[in-house]
Parts: sequence; structure tokens; C-alpha cells
Amino acid sequence: MDNNDILIRLRYALELKNKEMAEIFQLGGVDVTVPDVIKILTKEDDESDDQLKCNNSMFDSFLNGFIVYKRGKQEPKPGQPESSEPSIKKSANVNNLLLKKVKIALALTTEDMLDIFEEAGITVSKGELGALLRKEGHKNYKECGDKFARNFLKGLAVKYRG
Repeated sequence: MDNNDILIRLRYALELKNKEMAEIFQLGGVDVTVPDVIKILTKEDDESDDQLKCNNSMFDSFLNGFIVYKRGKQEPKPGQPESSEPSIKKSANVNNLLLKKVKIALALTTEDMLDIFEEAGITVSKGELGALLRKEGHKNYKECGDKFARNFLKGLAVKYRG
């Protein structure tokens, strides 16, 4: 599952409009217009070649913008650097980042996350979820597979659209 596919599913699950998507990208520091959003949300198997690929840093910016869009801009604490380094490194798994940042943006508790997975028809233990939300490099870190991410987005759709 690529970044464009994740954005398409996230947009559907949370009923975001194209204008809102463009605004979220801009809050994350990426200048994207509504026509660009339409190109990003175009499925790859469509006949036309005018799909705009969403790379990892663009996706990270979208998720950061989504947090600001939902929760407001956070003022840096004294002694804290103004801007944070990009969360996605070359080896980092975007699916783990998706879970973490959507959890933050929607102010979800661990119980909420478990319920969302339950809505999608899979049972996840607190330990498993904790491993998925850990920082990469932690001894208990577990990489989030596409199936897990797909089920999370499916559960979000059921929760927010149903």
C-alpha cells in the first residue's frame, strides 16, 4: 500500500473534502493546491498518467498538518527547537507513523484504537498495539504491515462514517 492509497483511504474514512486536504498539506508546510490534491487522490490504475506521487516527506507533512488541523498549533516549550526533524527516515515504516499520528490528531486512547481494530474485525492486544506505537529502534518495536494499516483505516471508516 503506497502513500497515495493511504491518503485515499484516510480521506474516505474521515470524510475530508479536497479543499480540507489542501489546507492540511499547507499546515504541514507543503504547498499543495486543490487540483494537486485531486491528482494525488487519483488511483494509479486509472487510464490517465496524471497521478501525483506522494513521497514519504510529503506524507509526513500531511500527517503533521492533520494534527495541527485537528488539535491546533502547539507552541514550542522554552528550550525546545522550533521545528522538529522529519519523522520518516529512509527505513522507517510509514504505517507505524500513520497509526501514531492519527492517534494523536484524533486524540484516541489505546482503548479507542483497540475498538477501531475490533470494528475492522481483527483483535489486537494492548501489547501488540504498544509495539506498533513504539519508536523505531526500541527493543519491543514491531513494524506495522499493510494488512494492519488497511484494517485500521477500515475501522476508522466504520467508526466515523457508520
